[in-house]
Amino acid sequence: MGRSVARAHAGPIHLVLTDIVMPRISGRELAAGVLAVHPEARVLFMSGYTDEAISRHGVLEPGTHFIQKPFSFDSLLRKLREVLDPGTAG
Repeated sequence: MGRSVARAHAGPIHLVLTDIVMPRISGRELAAGVLAVHPEARVLFMSGYTDEAISRHGVLEPGTHFIQKPFSFDSLLRKLREVLDPGTAG
């Protein structure tokens, strides 16, 4: 699914924001499909599960960008900046 949408998009894909748990396809599978076509894309995963629970069950690799739901608009903006410009996080 992600790969076909990514192929159809003519320009660059800067960011993929996806939930980890979704029907039909996992967020990891979606991100992998997009990254196969647009390896320059950054990925931010989100979930209602805690990052500790996600990591403990091996859903995401350590160091993967993650934001826990619910989050505020400001928290999302800060996290997006961190993902898109890693050298400017703070």
